[in-house]
Amino acid sequence: MSDTVYRAENAWLPAGWSADARLEIADGRFARVETGRAHADGTALGRFVLPGMPNLHSHAFQRAMAGLAERRGRDDDSFWSWRETMYAFAGRVGPDELRAIAAQLYAEMLEAGYTQVCEFHYLHHRPDGSAYAPPEAMALALIEAAREAGIGLTLLPALYMTGGFDGRALSERQRRFGHTVDAFLALVERLRKLEGPMLRVGIALHSLRAVPEAALHEVLAAEVAREGPIHIHIAEQLGEVQDSLAVRNARPVEWLLYHAQVDARWCLVHATHMTEQETRRLAASGAVAGLCPTTEANLGDGLFRLGEYLDAGGRLGIGSDSHISVSPVEELRWLEYGQRLQTRHRNVAARRTGASVGETLWTAALDGGAAASGAALGALVAGARADLLVLDHDAPLLAARDAASAMDSFVFAGNVPLVRHVMCGGRWVVRDFRHCDAAAIAARYRDAVLRLRAA
Repeated sequence: MSDTVYRAENAWLPAGWSADARLEIADGRFARVETGRAHADGTALGRFVLPGMPNLHSHAFQRAMAGLAERRGRDDDSFWSWRETMYAFAGRVGPDELRAIAAQLYAEMLEAGYTQVCEFHYLHHRPDGSAYAPPEAMALALIEAAREAGIGLTLLPALYMTGGFDGRALSERQRRFGHTVDAFLALVERLRKLEGPMLRVGIALHSLRAVPEAALHEVLAAEVAREGPIHIHIAEQLGEVQDSLAVRNARPVEWLLYHAQVDARWCLVHATHMTEQETRRLAASGAVAGLCPTTEANLGDGLFRLGEYLDAGGRLGIGSDSHISVSPVEELRWLEYGQRLQTRHRNVAARRTGASVGETLWTAALDGGAAASGAALGALVAGARADLLVLDHDAPLLAARDAASAMDSFVFAGNVPLVRHVMCGGRWVVRDFRHCDAAAIAARYRDAVLRLRAA
């Protein structure tokens, strides 16, 4: 890949907006970033240029069922009844369908401003639990989808062994998720051999209810767990907390922090239901809280303890999870709005006078998302992967905005798309709001979902 030079009127750097930035790109990474003076060389990008946002939690197949679980069934409709609908849908998805769905989703992510996705992957086997040939066929479908769309991928194969804290066997609908510890570690080892500039392979422990204590310790002691990110679903639902207390005599976050060396490589997804002490301890660990506000709202999960967590210095990132929304600004917006509804105050995430909510949350999500991805990205700095977003300089919503107000306008000024161009790994993948291969990807997606409907 040849060297390329670009100019940005305003670029979002780790310290905030900087004027007159020069971005030099070589081999898919930023080779040099200079600021503070006008540069005559290089292609002009526009008024506002930002790093691409990592999406730290995704179940790609669920994009195709978005909107299909919004009719009331039981009087006590909840996450648990939604899960049965999801299991029924998942049971029809094979490698070809997964690749088509994921490619469509990843193209949408890029158009929205996500340039890396952490795929929490537990749809491993055939519906009856038997292995595909090769056994990693579903994981390979995700890798191919990411390559096709041009997005960075952190693939997180998930260990899933039991149907509850009491160690019950997997249900019929869960059989395709299951692995022994040995088979799971072998899967991770095979996938690690495929890593490259756009692919990182980590580990997911589905949840404490799905991974027995002995298995958790065996995986964490394995060679493949000594590097790369480690993700886990934790404390999403009150029922999960109650079951953990009944069986393990501890709340999920509490138990994990006492029984594993949770550090900056970990991402605790949701962590919705925590005590004040758990909140402080999670923040002190250096782990990332993986927050998915639109999905958490859709499923009725509850609200994260954002203010207390930020005050304790906690790290966070955002994910689109079930993909009922594919928009980083909407995730950040509803992360803040949920707090406003709960506290009846405004500008909750901005913890000091004069601080910007949009800038606070965007900065935090870049940092936490990059850590959860296990890759050098999420910043316009030398050595990082060359991912960037160019906001629409012609947008009426940005017409009277300077750098001081641009980020808040981007996050909070409505639903008109403001991401005009997107670069990922030094390659332009979105031009003028449209993914470069959108038509072909969408056609394959339509064929796939029509097959699923007929199945």
